[in-house]
Amino acid sequence: MPITAPTALSTDLPLSNSLLSTSPDLQTDFTKISAPAASPSDFIGNTLQTAHNVGDMNGRYFAFSDSVSGTDTFDFYRFRMESLGTIEVTLKGLSADADLFILNSQGVVVSSSVNLGTRDEFLGNGVLDTGTYYIRVQSFLSASTNYDLRLTVGGSLSDPGQSLDRARDLGNISRVTSITTDSVGGADTIDYHRFELSEATNFSLKLTGLTSDIDVILYDRNGQSLAVSNRYNTENETIALALNSGTYYVRVYPWIGSSTYTLELSGLPSKPIVSRQPLVGTLGADTFSLTANNFETRQTVVSGNGNVDFGQGRWDLLDLSSLRSTDVIMNLATATTGGMLYDSGNGSRLFDSIMLSNGNEILFEGIDRIQFADRTYTLSISPNDPYFTRQWNLHMMGVQNAWRFGTGSENVLIGVEDTGLGVSRTGQIHDDLRLPTYSNPNNFADEFFREVNDEGYGRQDSSHGTAVQSIISAISNNGIGLSGINWNSPTYTIDVIDGNANDQSLATATQTLITEATRRGQRLVINLSLGGGSINPVFRSLVANNQENALFVIASGNDDANGLDNPASLAIEFRNVMAVGASWNRVDRFGNGQTPGDRISYPDRWGSNYGEGLTLMAPSEVVAARANYSSTDGATFGYATGFNGTSAAAPNAAGVASLVWSANRNLTAVQVQTILSQTAVDLGARGYDNLTGHGMINADAAVRRALAIGRGATA
Repeated sequence: MPITAPTALSTDLPLSNSLLSTSPDLQTDFTKISAPAASPSDFIGNTLQTAHNVGDMNGRYFAFSDSVSGTDTFDFYRFRMESLGTIEVTLKGLSADADLFILNSQGVVVSSSVNLGTRDEFLGNGVLDTGTYYIRVQSFLSASTNYDLRLTVGGSLSDPGQSLDRARDLGNISRVTSITTDSVGGADTIDYHRFELSEATNFSLKLTGLTSDIDVILYDRNGQSLAVSNRYNTENETIALALNSGTYYVRVYPWIGSSTYTLELSGLPSKPIVSRQPLVGTLGADTFSLTANNFETRQTVVSGNGNVDFGQGRWDLLDLSSLRSTDVIMNLATATTGGMLYDSGNGSRLFDSIMLSNGNEILFEGIDRIQFADRTYTLSISPNDPYFTRQWNLHMMGVQNAWRFGTGSENVLIGVEDTGLGVSRTGQIHDDLRLPTYSNPNNFADEFFREVNDEGYGRQDSSHGTAVQSIISAISNNGIGLSGINWNSPTYTIDVIDGNANDQSLATATQTLITEATRRGQRLVINLSLGGGSINPVFRSLVANNQENALFVIASGNDDANGLDNPASLAIEFRNVMAVGASWNRVDRFGNGQTPGDRISYPDRWGSNYGEGLTLMAPSEVVAARANYSSTDGATFGYATGFNGTSAAAPNAAGVASLVWSANRNLTAVQVQTILSQTAVDLGARGYDNLTGHGMINADAAVRRALAIGRGATA
């Protein structure tokens, strides 16, 4: 690029006698862009070709802070003049010598300020014609200094265009807040604004100052809608979501009437700097009381981590009772929009956020309620099933929080390889179970009889498969019984236990499930609450060859021993296998006090197996549907309050895994296992250990991680 010696204002930049501070244009058409005081070095481009785009600048103000040095000699900013306008540029905050230049579209210097030392640089009292211009901040003799750049331009922008290709250019808003004022309505039916992002960003939009009902839509570069805000009457419109780098458009349009508006766009880095340790909860009810001292911190991060006490009416509570809800900006996440990405050390997750009036923010997850001085927000989901308050297993895993983002989808098939389901003589299964998908009616019903010649041979009192499947997919929010973890994903039940006629082997059943999921284009979660014997080579091969589409969730075993049962031991070899151990509630089934999350161990009864390959812990001794054998009725139905063993832990984990995959179907089985391991609540020794694996499964954090990956966070 051409660089010439500094010159005075030339004839290419005509002088104006009007001081910029009193420019009538500036007073009537003022818009503003401002930036945080600190910015990582070398964010701004170093050549004309990579100059930071400031956009159409007439009637606007731009501020940014950065630095130059011996290795980063130049910073370039590009802006456009739509019409003749006054211009004023200042360079302040210098700790060493840096100079200031304005260049035309060919890169020729048309104005410069080259004061000695750390004196402010200033260019002003001039007028620029239409066209593209550049600002160059230059280190003198390779000196290193931070700087504060301020650009003020008079004149007025034309009305934003009514199509994408005629949108007003607001420039690159990464790490800045852009504020612009305009109007829409009458003959001016649409205003389009264009902006750029040069990095992954937590984006927010506010449309304020409305006198009639005005709405707003956010589009990607191809014109595909990403988010809509269409509140009633003159309510402010807001959009908040994580965006990748690229070009985007905002459409402002009237629902009815005409109105002026102020459009505020903000693009903060998706991994902001944190100035305090995160506030982390236990597996029980926790209150996070934030006082004035906390509000002095730029960013506070809160993780609730499940709440075993939820059914007793105790909440993971974010206590902001010193604030009114009207004094903050709420940015709650949904499955498709809102929230902010934040990496707490094990991968970015989608957090809810609250912006305070001083610009500080609170990021949070796993919270049941927010208490303000004037109102309470309830965030958790409570279905109307009467046993839900007793399902401490769901509460300890934070399922009531994860349901905010989805309750399962048709994209996931849940396979249950077990005893089959209890069926009455009239052909009915338990009223609280959804009918499963199955290919062979003769391989669906539990025969209530074990044909294998071992200590369990003979008549069975209850249907193991009925209890297992109810934990995963009992009909929820229907006013009866209990709540299943997954409300929507189809289930496929295959009888593989007890050696009855027509029972399938694990290999045959697994191949059946894989074939069906492939035919339907679904991801597959297989629950195996079983163990013992050797591993069939065909079954092993199916596990090994389906690490993208099939996740195997397997009970670790009930021998209270160091060593996983087969086939849970496959977790040592394959990352699409989860070996699941069993954890206690606050009391065990005999009423003895216990520590939530601890491995269940009854020395004289049973205990959860542990050892190499153990992946996660999940609750046991839980409420489940019951189907008992009846010689007259085939099966009678009810509910059991203490379904136990690692047989109960595995379906808790499988249900949560199906929610995670429903939240982001583009994940692989290995990624789902990794997410559940990354986001688990650590138990026992710090980090992974052979007694508790990665810890207690955390449904809310895992779903938030899956959603963050779907929004572009690193997998």
